[in-house]
This record gives sequence, C-alpha cells and structure tokens, in this order.
Amino acid sequence: MYVCNCNGLRQRDVALAIEAGATRARDIFARNQCSAQCAKCVCEMRQMIVDARQDFALAAE
Repeated sequence: MYVCNCNGLRQRDVALAIEAGATRARDIFARNQCSAQCAKCVCEMRQMIVDARQDFALAAE
C-alpha cells in the first residue's frame, strides 16, 4: 500500500527507513531521495514512527 502517492513510497519503503534510524518524516524522504510534495503522508509517517518505537520498547522488555 502506498503511504506517499506523490513520491510513490510504499509502507515497506517507510518501514525500511524507520528501521535504518529515521526519526522524522524528513529522514524518511531523505533516505528515499525525495522530498515532501503535498505532505498528506506526513501524519501517517509520524504514526508509523511512533508505532515502531512502541514495538521496540515492548520487545526490549
């Protein structure tokens, strides 16, 4: 499923960027060599980052 239609970023692309250390939407765009266009995807990216942090915290317990 696409997260960013403007740049063609899929959930997998975003997840890989987060796994590589992205902590902001800007980092995700940089990792994928693109930039925000309409920014409708930024909220979803932020939520994916929060979810990944929570999953990591639970795994560390």
